[in-house]
Parts: sequence; C-alpha cells; structure tokens
Amino acid sequence: MLQIMVRACLESQWRPVYSQIHSCLLQKQIKNWHRSLSITNTPCSKSQKTCKGNKSEKKLSRYFVDHRKVHVIGGKGGDGIACFLSEPRKEFGGPNGGDGGDGGHVIFKVDRQIKSLSSLHPFYRGFSGEKGGSKNCYGASGRPLYVKVPIGTMIKEGTKVVADLNQPGEEYTAVYGGTGGRGNRFFLANDNRAPTTVTLGELGQERFLHLELKTVGHAGMIGFPNAGKSSLLRAISRAKPAVAPYPFTTLNPHVGIVHYEDYEQIAVVDIPGIIKGAHEDRGLGLAFLRHIERCCFLLFVLDLSLAEPWAHLEALKHELEQYKVGLSKTPHAIVANKFDLPESKNNLPLLKEQVKQRVIPLSALTGENLEELLVHLRELYEDYLKTEKEQVRKPMKW
Repeated sequence: MLQIMVRACLESQWRPVYSQIHSCLLQKQIKNWHRSLSITNTPCSKSQKTCKGNKSEKKLSRYFVDHRKVHVIGGKGGDGIACFLSEPRKEFGGPNGGDGGDGGHVIFKVDRQIKSLSSLHPFYRGFSGEKGGSKNCYGASGRPLYVKVPIGTMIKEGTKVVADLNQPGEEYTAVYGGTGGRGNRFFLANDNRAPTTVTLGELGQERFLHLELKTVGHAGMIGFPNAGKSSLLRAISRAKPAVAPYPFTTLNPHVGIVHYEDYEQIAVVDIPGIIKGAHEDRGLGLAFLRHIERCCFLLFVLDLSLAEPWAHLEALKHELEQYKVGLSKTPHAIVANKFDLPESKNNLPLLKEQVKQRVIPLSALTGENLEELLVHLRELYEDYLKTEKEQVRKPMKW
C-alpha cells in the first residue's frame, strides 16, 4: 500500500514536466520534418524540369529514315503433352494429352499515321503458342504481331522485291509461325493403347528483310537547292517545311495536300535539292532520288533569277535519266519561281525561247500567279486518272 501511494505522488509531480518535454520534442520533430520536406522537394522539382527537357530533346532527335534492315522470326509452336485420364470407376481412361497451339505470324501493315521507318526495330519475333493441356485441350495459338509501316514501303529479300505496300491498310505476312506439336492422344491406335509419344512445336519461319520507303505522292517537286520548293509548298498547301537562305534546308521529303473546291486532294512532295552528280551519290545523292519514282507527275522548279535557267532544267533531266532511264519523260510541268525579282523579268523571255513546253512563272513569296499553277496541277491530275482508268488500274487517292 505504501508503494502505491509513493508511486502516485511521484507521477503527480512529474506529469506536467513530462508533458512539457514531450511537446518540445514533438515540435522539434515537426520542424525537422518540414525542413527535410523542403530540401527533398527542391531537387525533385529541378529533376522534373530536366526530365521534361530530356523528353523534348528525345522528340527532336527523331530523324527521317527511308531504309531499314529487319530480322523477323515467327512464333514457336506450343509443345504437345502426354497424360492419361484417370477418374473414379475409370482408372485406365486412355491418353488425353492435347496438341500445342500454332505460333503467331509477323505481319507488316500500312498505317497512315506512320511517316517514316524510324519507329521500326531491327528485330521482331512472333508470339509463341501455348502447350497442350489435359482432357484433350488444345493450346492457344500465338496472336499475330502487326508491325506498322508507312505508305510506299517496299520489302526486299536480297535483291528480290517480295512486297510493295501502296494502299492504306494493306498487309504482308513476313513470316509464319511454327505448327504446334502433337499430344499423345494423337498417337492412339489399336496396337498402341497407351502411347507416350509427343512432338514438340516447330520453330517459326526466319527471314532477313530490307525495307525501303519511297514517298507516295501525286506530284514531285524537283529542283536545285534554294530554288524555292519549300516556299512553294507552303504557299499551295498547309505543310510547314523549313525555309532558310542557305542550301539543303530540306533534308527529308515533305508532303503537302492541295485542296480543291470539289473536295479533291492532290499530294505534292517536296524532294530535297538535287545537285550535279546526284546519280553518283553526290550531295544527298541516291538517298532521295528514289522518292521520285513513285510520283505520278513532276514539277521542275527553277530559280528564274539565275543566269541561263534552261541549263538548270537540262541538268535536272540529265540526273533523272542517269538514275533511271525514262524517268525524265514522266509527265511534268516547268515552274519558274522568284518572278518578283528584277532579274527574272529579263530571263523569262529567254527561257520560253529555249524551252518548247509551257512555262508557269510565279512567286511563292508574294503569291503571284499561283492560281495558274493550281489549275495546271489539276489538269495533270485528271490526265493521270484517265491513264489509270484506261490501263484498268486503281488510281492512288490521298
């Protein structure tokens, strides 16, 4: 009893002191927690800013890729299994091992949203099939793997062209998956009532393919560097290619859509500048000459302010002919750009004397005489549709 009274007395004396010490320690702990929180938040916010900057830099580092080597393998087939049925009052029910599922295929499919081969990986493997199950259950087949490619993708195996994808949604099965294995139920026979034999799933097909992108467009603009092709594409469409007063501003093809009042659309491709010797891989060389092959008709864009613009036209046709015989004879129009400059006024009569074809003088900067180009562009498009109809071919629609 005495001990209990002494303990109660001591607790009554030390309780206020204890509560005061506890509150001080709690306040100090809260201050330290706030301090650590502010310290940890500061570098976190800075790291978030740097992370955002890195992401934007990654987006800017995507380049136009028009050729890619791809190794593709079909999915492996699932294995068959060996098992036997055993139930009450049916102890020896016989074999019931199911077959394995087939492996998945790898399929290239055209997607309008894809504009380059930069998103493709160098290796693709199809999904494998599942192995068989008991009670004669078959394994699930591997689902097909779809690889999205842009319009105009040509697939080669060695030097042989195996597929040419020009229409939206068009598909090509690159490799087939392996066949699934057989379970022991498959090997049941009168002379073998309890087979234990199974087969493994087959490996998928394997191929090494080379993909090339040839930009698909109705009209292709061809000219020397600084001829004003990008400015002209900006003037007649909503495309926004880079424009600058130095050569080789355009490093990859740009496609612009020209809209007409009857809802017809014509795709115009801005091909990077060609220089003399491009067919020998000078300048940008062969990397972009192949994009001209897919164009239905051409627009030769000349800088009318330079001396002897007809010589530039002959040089452009020579480069096309050296790259592929007959390419310069594709239906085309001659566009004399920079008509707003004083030198162009004097060169226009000389150009018309040297060239027998129709010459369309215009200025992409001021918009002068753009309507004549749009009307002539529609005439070339109508001739293309007529030719395709006569040859019973499906014309390209954008």
